[in-house]
Amino acid sequence: MSDYNAPVQDMRFILENLCDMEGLRAFPAFAETTEDLVEAILTESAKFTGEVVAPLNQPGDLAGSTLKDGEVTTPSGFKEAYRSFVEGGWNGTPFEPEHGGMGLPWTLTTAIQEMWQSANLSWSLCPLLTIGAIESLIAHGSDELKEKFLPNLVSGEWTGTMNLTEPQAGTDLSLLKTRAEREDGHYRIFGTKIFITYGEQDFTDNIIHLVLARLPDAPPGVKGISLFLVPKYLVNDDGSLGERNDLKAIGVEHKLGIHASPTCVMSYGENGEGAVGYLIGEEHDGLRCMFTMMNNARLNVGLQGVAVAERAYQHAVAYAKERVQSAPVDGSSGESATIIRHPDVRRMLMTMRAQTEAMRAIAYYTNSALDRSRHHDDADVRGYNARRTDLLTPVVKAWCTDLGVDIASVGVQVHGGMGFVEETGAAQYLRDARIAPIYEGTNGIQANDLLGRKLLRDGGAAMEELLEEMDGLPDSADPDITAILDAQKRANAALRAATEWMLDPANNDINRKFAGAVPFLHLTGTVVGGWLMARAAIAASNGAAGGASPEFLETKRITARFYAEHVLPRAEMHLATIRDGGDSVMALAEDRF
Repeated sequence: MSDYNAPVQDMRFILENLCDMEGLRAFPAFAETTEDLVEAILTESAKFTGEVVAPLNQPGDLAGSTLKDGEVTTPSGFKEAYRSFVEGGWNGTPFEPEHGGMGLPWTLTTAIQEMWQSANLSWSLCPLLTIGAIESLIAHGSDELKEKFLPNLVSGEWTGTMNLTEPQAGTDLSLLKTRAEREDGHYRIFGTKIFITYGEQDFTDNIIHLVLARLPDAPPGVKGISLFLVPKYLVNDDGSLGERNDLKAIGVEHKLGIHASPTCVMSYGENGEGAVGYLIGEEHDGLRCMFTMMNNARLNVGLQGVAVAERAYQHAVAYAKERVQSAPVDGSSGESATIIRHPDVRRMLMTMRAQTEAMRAIAYYTNSALDRSRHHDDADVRGYNARRTDLLTPVVKAWCTDLGVDIASVGVQVHGGMGFVEETGAAQYLRDARIAPIYEGTNGIQANDLLGRKLLRDGGAAMEELLEEMDGLPDSADPDITAILDAQKRANAALRAATEWMLDPANNDINRKFAGAVPFLHLTGTVVGGWLMARAAIAASNGAAGGASPEFLETKRITARFYAEHVLPRAEMHLATIRDGGDSVMALAEDRF
């Protein structure tokens, strides 16, 4: 099953009805992003990913990427697909025309990126990292670096990477040992980095590495880290490639999933010269600069959870419509029937569908807040949307990727025993999805970020803004909508109660609070996802924007009702865990583990 059908109608519905594309078009930067243009871009992207990228997914998983003499060979067809991607201009969609991009909203680019990732997660990781490197360079690079490196990065002629992790320094970057030495006009980089996605590849002539390193006089801890741009090949003043830099891939990791993506061990300064690097931002301010790339990557990794879930769902539906097994329980036939007629299979498929649509909604919605935080002409509105983006970024990353794993696992279950063998392809989605809760900051770190930096630090101000907006859904005389709204009100109350409990100064045991950080994040995702699904159901009942078909609108209402009845009740479970479960988390003595 190599075909991939992008859910273009749902993407368009969410963009127009939940992200208010019409409002984004009011900004001068996006004035030309008409409904017709959105439709054309989504259609062409779906065609490209479905016909060119998706067929490479399972063969690429089987072949993997290989390393020989410092050079990586990616699976057959990968570099040709990347060349088509660059020729189509897809890499530069969200970047300003002054840098060679198309100037599209991040909101729309998110839908396009979902297609890349859903069609072939391993392949899509290369442009994902490049986009993050571009964001960091635009925000913090000097004019000279931008002029020399941005055009080829934006076009995709060169790719970018992010080099943080070292064998002894994963989450705790204060432990990193990669060093930088000052030299006239540049720096020399020495050290080893691990888990570098597309650190080496055969797609492009040059690779631009963003590398965290420490100067000799740097203060201890993360405040002493600097960020450097380190090209595989040095670039001459006329833009041509010069000599090979002193860096190379010395290993490719053998992983549970994303086999086709070369995850490299990178060595800098192995020849003794040191790799030439150029400072991004100020000395000792590298972590702040890198976080520009990391926050971009966290939203895109969250989108990977959506993308893999969508592909697993499509795969499971196709199998359920073909697989004949057992007579229906309702006695309508004494003969074996396709398994999609069985209630439990329907339950699994609806769970996959409803959660995927909620995840898609929250991912797109958060990026629409990002667009408004950058382009709205009212400073207060920009601030409101910046707070919303900051609040929801860890939720998008963690909630969507945790659910991506769960949904891919349910997809294996729908296949039964056939899901446990590699030939059907269902297992690959589960293997590929498993990395997303880990990289770009593990989901436990995202939960700590939501609780510590986003809730406790501002006294719950951003969460209160969100809760007030979620409480503002209009009443309805439609019984289906009323049922959804009633469930949403109960879920909102659970999130408000959990928020108040976390903010209550009487709860001064910080370990007890952070023991509930992950349940709090899942509570937030569940409730915000439900709010967006409720808004979708209301829009569907009102006819909606974007020309959706009656069949689609009815399906949207049914799916939202299922979410309200089967997923939203988890909110009260999470609340109970948060309020009552902290003591047992810390109760067992360390030596009893």
